[in-house]
Amino acid sequence: MRAVLAWKETIRDQCVYDLAFKPDGTQLIIAAGLRVLVYDVADGAIIQPLKGHKDIVYCVAYAKDGKRFASGSADKSIIIWTSKLEGILKYTHNDSIQCVAYNPVTHQLASCSTGDFGLWSPEQKSVNKHKVSSKITCCGWTNDGQYLALGMMNGVVSIRNKNGEEKVKIERPGGSSSPIWSIAWNPSKDEHNDILAVADWGQKLSFYQLSGKQIGKDRTLTYDPCCVSYFSKGEYIVMGGSDKQASLYTKDGVRLGTIGEQNAWVWTCRVKPDSNFVVLGCQDGTIACYQLIFSTVHGLYKDRYAYRDSMTDVIVQHLITEQKVRIKCRELVKKIAIYRNRLAIQLPEKILIYELYSDDSSDMHYRIKEKICRKFECNLLVVCSQHIILCQEKRLQCLSFTSVREKEWVMESLIRYIKVIGGPPGREGLLVGLKNGAILKIFVDNLFPITLLKLSTSVRCLDMSASRNKLAVVDEHNTLLVYDINSKELLFQEPNANSVAWNTQCEDMLCFSGNGYLNIKASNFPVHQQKMQGFMVGYNGSKIFCLHVYSMSAVEVPQSAPMYQYLEKKMFKEAYQIACLGVTDSDWRDLATEALEGLDFDTAKKAFIRIRDLRYLELINSIEERKKRGENDNELFLADVYAYQGKFHEAAKLYKRTGHESRALSMYTDLRMFEYAKEFIGATDPKNSRILMTKQADWAKSSKEPRAAAEMYLSAGEHLKAIDIIGEHGWEDMLIDIARKLDKAEREPLAKCAFYFERLKHHGYASETYSKMGDLQALVQLHVETRHWEEAFSLVEKHPQFKNHVFVPYAQWLAENDRFEEAQKAFHKAGRQTEAVKVLEQLTQNAVVENRFNDAGYYYWMLSMQCLDIARAESEDQRDEMLKKFERFQHLAELYHVYRSIQRYTDEPFSSHMPETLFNICRFLLNNLTKDIPPGISKVNTLYALAKQSRRLGAYKLARYSYEKLQELHIPSRFQESIELGSLTIRSKPFHDSEDLIEGMMCYRCSTNNPLLNNQGSVCINCRQPFIYSASSYEVLPLVQFYLEEGISDEDAVSLIDLEVPHTDQRDARWQDMDNGELQALRMDDGLDDPEEDPFTAKMSFEQGGSTFVPVKVSRSVLRSMSRRDVLIKRWPRPLKWEYFRSLLPDVSITMCPTCFKMFHSEDYELLVLQHNCCPYCRRPIDEPN
Repeated sequence: MRAVLAWKETIRDQCVYDLAFKPDGTQLIIAAGLRVLVYDVADGAIIQPLKGHKDIVYCVAYAKDGKRFASGSADKSIIIWTSKLEGILKYTHNDSIQCVAYNPVTHQLASCSTGDFGLWSPEQKSVNKHKVSSKITCCGWTNDGQYLALGMMNGVVSIRNKNGEEKVKIERPGGSSSPIWSIAWNPSKDEHNDILAVADWGQKLSFYQLSGKQIGKDRTLTYDPCCVSYFSKGEYIVMGGSDKQASLYTKDGVRLGTIGEQNAWVWTCRVKPDSNFVVLGCQDGTIACYQLIFSTVHGLYKDRYAYRDSMTDVIVQHLITEQKVRIKCRELVKKIAIYRNRLAIQLPEKILIYELYSDDSSDMHYRIKEKICRKFECNLLVVCSQHIILCQEKRLQCLSFTSVREKEWVMESLIRYIKVIGGPPGREGLLVGLKNGAILKIFVDNLFPITLLKLSTSVRCLDMSASRNKLAVVDEHNTLLVYDINSKELLFQEPNANSVAWNTQCEDMLCFSGNGYLNIKASNFPVHQQKMQGFMVGYNGSKIFCLHVYSMSAVEVPQSAPMYQYLEKKMFKEAYQIACLGVTDSDWRDLATEALEGLDFDTAKKAFIRIRDLRYLELINSIEERKKRGENDNELFLADVYAYQGKFHEAAKLYKRTGHESRALSMYTDLRMFEYAKEFIGATDPKNSRILMTKQADWAKSSKEPRAAAEMYLSAGEHLKAIDIIGEHGWEDMLIDIARKLDKAEREPLAKCAFYFERLKHHGYASETYSKMGDLQALVQLHVETRHWEEAFSLVEKHPQFKNHVFVPYAQWLAENDRFEEAQKAFHKAGRQTEAVKVLEQLTQNAVVENRFNDAGYYYWMLSMQCLDIARAESEDQRDEMLKKFERFQHLAELYHVYRSIQRYTDEPFSSHMPETLFNICRFLLNNLTKDIPPGISKVNTLYALAKQSRRLGAYKLARYSYEKLQELHIPSRFQESIELGSLTIRSKPFHDSEDLIEGMMCYRCSTNNPLLNNQGSVCINCRQPFIYSASSYEVLPLVQFYLEEGISDEDAVSLIDLEVPHTDQRDARWQDMDNGELQALRMDDGLDDPEEDPFTAKMSFEQGGSTFVPVKVSRSVLRSMSRRDVLIKRWPRPLKWEYFRSLLPDVSITMCPTCFKMFHSEDYELLVLQHNCCPYCRRPIDEPN
């Protein structure tokens, strides 16, 4: 650090007590005598003296916004001045004013006198004053303007808030014997706490936090300090006092040096805002302005750069990894040297030697190895593995780390440059440049320097190449000279250089900087230039280390220029070495290509590996293999290289020259350059022309113009290939043209056309093609695959052999689309009975699980009919099994059909059935339920419904029976309460059933009244005749089943019934018959009750009391007597027999469904058919023909 005097002024016979800078640094306000003086900072010229005070002016302060300043005087008054140097306001205290300070934020002014201090702000009319116990000597606001510190004569620092209330009190140990003379807050914005510097006349400098806690120890001074002042950013402190000089300190209080020596006490010193200028004011009236110049102290070795920071710290920076480490020395750092793992730092009284913790190239942890506690004067410092070298003018001294002087060299001229150039530990070599132009090499273990060269001008900078063969020198005329060390010959010189360095990784490259340019020179090629600020100090691989002012940076420089210079000279190996230092991918490609064309396969291979170009690597490998096999025709190799590079015509010429025309031909055809190929072979060679044509056709197939290719194939008669191309691209128009032009005998092309039509979803064209071929199976398959069922069915009608091919997939498709009933029918049609049954069984099971009992009944009915169908086709034993199944399924169908009503009644809130119907249904179901109750049917629900309906209809006995039965079963909780209540309340009813209900259960054969519930099932308890129920209301119908006598066929029976003899004739004939018989009988009534009157009624009589059922059998004559109206016939398909029923009440109209043969009251049936549009039982649509 140097201090240069900028200007100096003296005010005669006056003491300069205080000074203040305008915040923009243009003006200086000085308190001198009775006046306030305004100076120009630039040259020290006085601008204007300001009069207003009547006594000595002790203090001045400028507001932070630069609008006004204040002065305080021994005349007890404060004057506020504007920046235009006009006084605008004056106020007074009771004692002389000692110091003033403006709040940096609110611009409140603190003015302090011997006995009190006041706070004034522009918006206030009065000044708030606060008494103090001791004389105030100095004051200062914190950066945020919240607190004011007051320094007093009694050694106390009082910290007050904006209202003047004391918050913190700092008492110095010396008390009133060490008055506080100056205080200052650190203005740095980087500090976390407010830091107060306190200077007292106990000759101490101390630092405190706002809380009053001291930071560090007191710094002892050798003088009484009069003023302490910070630089704008708080990095340094300036202090002056009784030692008649101003000194520079670090922010921690470490003294760095003297700024300017004076002839009297320095009363005041201030730093110009945001600059390195310091102004001092002395007791003898001297005002001096100094500029501080901070020099760079630094050292560099390869990629490690050490430099001084804040005068007392050393920062070591790794230029490649950008890591930094700070070493705090807490003293002024004078010199730095760095070499390998060593770092030497010279402090005022000692030299510290550090070493790295480890040998790792990126390690940045230093520890102290040695301390040499001696004061040295030296211009340059160098460190080696075991020594330090001190250079003082002409003398070089070599000291060991234990401070023993081992050697000394004295030069004939001043030493201008010194550098360690490496070597074994303890025997390193130094390169020394002298002012007289001599360049020496000195070894640490050798007393005798070796003169390398003698120049005519002084040396500025030196460097030796990696192999110690070349020396680069920059002289004082900024000329770079490069010499061969061995021959002392000047190899070349370049102008405009201020520093030079050889590349540490490449012998032939060096770079130098100067005039704002960076210059790179390789071998003896021309220089490559690029713009760069600052000094070039090192060159490692592709990184150039550049120092600009204080900052060192590593500049990545692609080494393209020198590489291309080598390439031009076909020096591939050297170009490769340069490229390894760092070039772009495109440079690598250029190097690889040039080397390949220069047939330097080794370099080309390495370069292609760098850019990972496998194509060229394969080429090089194949050439190397061929070389191993003894091929050595370089022209042929070059032809291959040209072909790879796309220089096809050059390649063809070389192929022709080497006698490999076939290669040229295959190259052109592979590249589809058929025109060039034709040119190349000429018109003379028919064999080659033919090969060319086939290749051209093949190319057409794989080319990007498939339509042209297809046309070429068609014209060549290659139909299959043409169809493939057309089909792949989906050109239906061309495809159908081909299909129509082809002969039907050409099955393979036609089949391919049809295949592509299918793939393109052109069903019509595919169908047309298959028809043309006559391939019916494929056509059926097509219809099935495309789901065109109508066409498929029409084909099956003409060709029944394909029935299975259509109906099975159709059924599967229906099943996949959840159309199971249709699927079942389709399976049935296809003759796949097992599948048909399987589908139905699955449907039935699902319906039961899902409580769809209606559907379950319907599916069971269908299953039974299916079994009947199967029974017709099967053998005898299987037929019986199927008929048993038929019976079982018919039974189940009826049970589920009726249970649906009960389930709806118990589970749903509303019932559409009349109570009588529900009553009948429950009884029917209970009469027909065997021990094995079908899944899904609940006996509880049935009994519960029966109990409720019985009670409603007056069948109290039956209701009570139902409730008792329910008690034996497991009852769901939802019915529990209702059933318990019902079974209690039913006991209040009479224990018999309604007469009407019992009459409704009369047997129409024997006129017996049957019980409401019959444990024998749905048969008469007397004659065992089965009851015939209506399939809607489940009332007993007035029908009696009769059977035909032996020898009467169904056809005969129907024709006999259809004869229908008129009634009167019948009567007469019968009468005569009776008359002609042995017995004669005359009845007096009208004969209606006469059993002989109606032969059928006679047949109905039976023996009373028999336990076996005697069926009604009729003869031909009886059949003849029946009316067609009164007979219902269930015409079951074979192998079942027809069933015959005779209505005993002809007025009761009964309808039978022709499909399921269920009987209904005609009105019920008509209503249900209107509701459902079909039979409620078998779902036969009403419009379906019988």
